[in-house]
Amino acid sequence: MPDDLKILFIGDIVGKIGRRMVAECLPLLVKEHGIDLCIANCENAAGGFGITPKVADQLFSCGVHLLTSGNHIWDKAEGIQFLEQDSRMLRPANYPPDTPGRGVAVVEAPGRERVGVLNLCGRVFLEAIDCPFRAADREIAKLRTETRIIFVDMHGEATSEKVAMGWYLDGRVSAVVGTHTHVQTADERVLPGGTAYITDVGMTGPADSIIGIRKELIIERFLTHLPRKFETARGEGQFNAVVVQVHRSTGVATHISRSYIRSAWLSQGQED
Repeated sequence: MPDDLKILFIGDIVGKIGRRMVAECLPLLVKEHGIDLCIANCENAAGGFGITPKVADQLFSCGVHLLTSGNHIWDKAEGIQFLEQDSRMLRPANYPPDTPGRGVAVVEAPGRERVGVLNLCGRVFLEAIDCPFRAADREIAKLRTETRIIFVDMHGEATSEKVAMGWYLDGRVSAVVGTHTHVQTADERVLPGGTAYITDVGMTGPADSIIGIRKELIIERFLTHLPRKFETARGEGQFNAVVVQVHRSTGVATHISRSYIRSAWLSQGQED
């Protein structure tokens, strides 16, 4: 068995197009990279807002092992109940203690390695919830009694807050990956302490859109400042993800790489 565990993290899945891209791209990447475990952020997977049990089951059937989320996880009422019922579904751990659901999970990879997953949400330009840094300290201390492999989804608006979390946890976790802004950043690296980091994994959803929403609706909102119901865009899709290699026994990251796939490229490849 190889020394490194390969973990695929899929950036914020948006609507039906995002789910279709997961179904099409995930098997290709599993085969190409020899993926052992797949995690995905699903807070926009159901019509662009929230999650439902049906949508979650669809993603699990595609090969996703665990779903993380963020501030939009509460947008569908049926999704809130689902948080209580399925341990494969996380909400940020720094919501108040009585909030439904859980922010931490431990999953078993095919080689029987236990992988801890922690979901956090930033506070800059978002709701004033509990401190993600102190929540990270608390939850990581618990996880390290079970495993040295710990993967963190830091869901946040501000680049500075996500970068700060990466440095704060360097050497204590295997990876810190940012979500929420839907634009893939080009700053992936393994930090000096052995933690893989990227500020934002990006979005898996409509490619010709404004972060997943129909372009004309967002532009009209900027021009008029009038409220307008947002709708997910249509057309071609894109798939954003990262592959993180982690040493099985130490939990130290050895490599991180970005993945960006357009649905048009998939079609061309099939025709070839």
